[in-house]
Amino acid sequence: MDGTVLVADDDRTIRTVLTQALTRAGCKVHATSSLTTLMRWVGEGKGDVVITDVMMPDGNGLEMLPKISEDRPGLPVIVISAQNTIMTAIQAAEAEAYDYLPKPFDLPDLMKRTGKALEQKRRAPSAPQPENDRPDELPLVGRTPAMQALYRLVARVMNTDLPVLISGESGTGKSLIAREIHDFSDRRTLPFVVVNAADLSDIEGPSRVLAKAKGGTVLFDEISDIEDEVQARIVRMIDNPGDGNPRFMATSQVNLEDAMEKGKIRQDLYYRLNGATIHVPSLRERVDDIPLLVEHFLGRSERDGAPQRVFSEDANELFRAYSWPGNVRQLENAVKRLVLTARAEEIALTEAEAVLGAQPQVGPLLGGEDTEKLSAAVARHLRRYFDLHGNMLPPAGLYGRILREIELPLIEIALDATGGNQAKCADLLGINRNTLRKKITDLDIHVTRRRKLM
Repeated sequence: MDGTVLVADDDRTIRTVLTQALTRAGCKVHATSSLTTLMRWVGEGKGDVVITDVMMPDGNGLEMLPKISEDRPGLPVIVISAQNTIMTAIQAAEAEAYDYLPKPFDLPDLMKRTGKALEQKRRAPSAPQPENDRPDELPLVGRTPAMQALYRLVARVMNTDLPVLISGESGTGKSLIAREIHDFSDRRTLPFVVVNAADLSDIEGPSRVLAKAKGGTVLFDEISDIEDEVQARIVRMIDNPGDGNPRFMATSQVNLEDAMEKGKIRQDLYYRLNGATIHVPSLRERVDDIPLLVEHFLGRSERDGAPQRVFSEDANELFRAYSWPGNVRQLENAVKRLVLTARAEEIALTEAEAVLGAQPQVGPLLGGEDTEKLSAAVARHLRRYFDLHGNMLPPAGLYGRILREIELPLIEIALDATGGNQAKCADLLGINRNTLRKKITDLDIHVTRRRKLM
């Protein structure tokens, strides 16, 4: 690499590491712990690329980007930050940062991005964006690579007109991602309309939706659960959007390529919606974010007037080991329940076990060979659970917790088999329909109605 890099970070170790790595790569480096010094260097015409932290002792690095763009049009700025939320990525994109990386960053990756920035520094400058008046916090938080990749992708597609497909399990926040793409886009002042099959059940449905959207964003919720006839109406609506010409997005719990092969989604609809694809990771794909999310929900509860709570180390470990079939939604509900029921400021392991059902390991309950009986699989699971407690007995209430572990997948699979028809599901299970409804609510099960081909 050839060029001069300006590094601004209040962490001496980071400044040293970057200075050594960039110097070995052939660059000249000026490093500082002060934004004031950085801005003086920029104003003096020094540097071909800037690498800056966000939170500095004398200011916010993101807030300096418009000034840098004004003083030095086309000067690439790479933002690095320990503020690992989607807001940071969005603000960096809106301020027209060249790139954004979360801390801790991968040094070879940062070097590669710096090299590309040096090669492209003579690109035409972009006009500065208006100041952002959006809220400072979003519930989408995480510092794992999976979430950081998600943040960068959201920031890239935000101000395009590409249709977006958002996939992920129930409770991961698919609709929330769609809403944030809209709220931080150029269409933010226009309507955001969520559409399901009922909204398009008659021939006038598409025209009503387009009139309501007024050129904003239309989100088709769980697109693979919409019947073929309604999907055809969606295709015609996308092809003829009228004067408003809204942006189209869709969510799905299933892999839409597989759904297309199985005939659950029309090929023409899939290709019209598949402009950009965003996968929202499950909690099992980002276990290291669970303590961060717990802290976020505890803080939110406290701000809402609930008592201050903290998790014990054992409770935190139990939450990390749980499989979270309901993902972030289930995690939030569990934290809320513990905030209200905990006996002391520190939430104990036994209290966390009582809420979660004390699942000791991530993994299917039934597991094992195809020929293994259910009773044998449950027995093996329970022996492992008792062994984990050593010479101590598990917390009281084990019977109800184990039945809950079996009950949740049983009801979910039965609902799937009956196409979400609760009357048929209740008959299949042999229980009263009101009982089924209560269990759906208590277990936080998402029910989607669809036509079942049987």
